[in-house]
Amino acid sequence: MNRETIEKTINNFLINELEVEEALLNADALLKEDLHIDSLDFVDIAAEVEKTFGIKIKPEEMKDVKTLSQFYDYVVAKIQ
Repeated sequence: MNRETIEKTINNFLINELEVEEALLNADALLKEDLHIDSLDFVDIAAEVEKTFGIKIKPEEMKDVKTLSQFYDYVVAKIQ
């Protein structure tokens, strides 16, 4: 699976399930501050990503992930 497909899948979930405005979805967007993703939202995102991509997201690995681009990078690295 390529990065573009991963980004589209994650973005679609953010737009359709968490009602994040599409215009806010850029690589430098801060997950908490710009996209207003709180810890409960992130649980939903993690569950969806784990189910969709067949990976396990470990909370301790996510502590340094602050931007949407970093989240994409994390998912891509876990898949490869």
